[in-house]
Amino acid sequence: MSMIRENVVVKNATGLHARPASEFVKIASSYPCEIDIDVEGEIVCAKSIIGILSMGISQGTEVGIICDGENENEALKSLVDFIDSEEIE
Repeated sequence: MSMIRENVVVKNATGLHARPASEFVKIASSYPCEIDIDVEGEIVCAKSIIGILSMGISQGTEVGIICDGENENEALKSLVDFIDSEEIE
């Protein structure tokens, strides 16, 4: 299997802070593949709440979601759909 990646712009007004970040990590952690998030060349594990929060991802930020391994396509779609949603609380 080869690594897959998709870039998506954060639409949610609060970005990926606190609650949305924990929901993102929960989704990422439900998949067995390795998942990273890339913001302007800084890459952290998408299953790490501390890593995600430390990036300070705000509305309008383009993030790359990188998945590698088992169920990578399903994982990528779920995470892109989540970030693409404006309904994040």
